[in-house]
Amino acid sequence: MILINKSNNKVPSFFEGLFTENRLDTANCENFSMPAVNISEKNTNFVIEIVIPGISKDNVAIEVEENILRVSSQTSSEVPTEESIKFLRKDFDFKNFERKFTLPKTIDTENINATHKDGILSISLPKKVEEKAVKKMVEIS
Repeated sequence: MILINKSNNKVPSFFEGLFTENRLDTANCENFSMPAVNISEKNTNFVIEIVIPGISKDNVAIEVEENILRVSSQTSSEVPTEESIKFLRKDFDFKNFERKFTLPKTIDTENINATHKDGILSISLPKKVEEKAVKKMVEIS
């Protein structure tokens, strides 16, 4: 299989295909991998979603130390024994990664939970319940 670049230009350009869209799109880019992350805030919690296709939840570690949330994965890179695979293009390979997030002091670190579904790791970071000042009436004697 050969990758073909299609152009809408009627006249081919000498510079077409000389520069790639992605500067990391080189022969050695397979070693670079950093999963994409979405972070959202709701009234009661923050949610971090990390795209980790092909990684089992058993190979993911989530740790909290002081105010740092560390998400990492370590998997063995086993070579297929049936046949050698030659990739023509490899846009994702998240076998080993580490992402660190600095947590605000408003996070309840004791109640952090995570789910893994359809290649997306979702981490819920609940906010601490703020203790509101109680208004107290003082009776005059």
